[in-house]
Amino acid sequence: MLKKILAVLAMLYAAAAFAAVDVNKATAAELDAVKGIGPSISKTIVDERKAHGDFKSWEDFISRTKGIGETKAANLSKQGLTVNGAEFKKAAATADKAAKKEEKKEAKAGKKDEKAADANVKKDEKKEDKAAAAKPAASAAKK
Repeated sequence: MLKKILAVLAMLYAAAAFAAVDVNKATAAELDAVKGIGPSISKTIVDERKAHGDFKSWEDFISRTKGIGETKAANLSKQGLTVNGAEFKKAAATADKAAKKEEKKEAKAGKKDEKAADANVKKDEKKEDKAAAAKPAASAAKK
């Protein structure tokens, strides 16, 4: 009999552990029950939600919650955390991250091209200066 009671309790605990916890509806204690969220992060989430309203998406949640990145968000989603009932979709976040990375790469390439153009202009100016300096010396030698 005792074994049956313990088995039922274990199943109830397992079911509760995998129950979805929505970040916009959960209390600090409910958030703290999610594996990977401690008291400080749960307090940060609740404070941010009170100050600026509900989280609109996982991206919004990640950007507004210090200590939560894509990897942490994916792990929390696996533990049952949702934002507006949605699980974390890494593909969308990865696409955003890739687009930002590409923008940075293009900006860096643009700066590099700019530096190269500046260097070419300086080389041309030096050549012109040398040529200008050589002309008076050559005309003085002819006289």
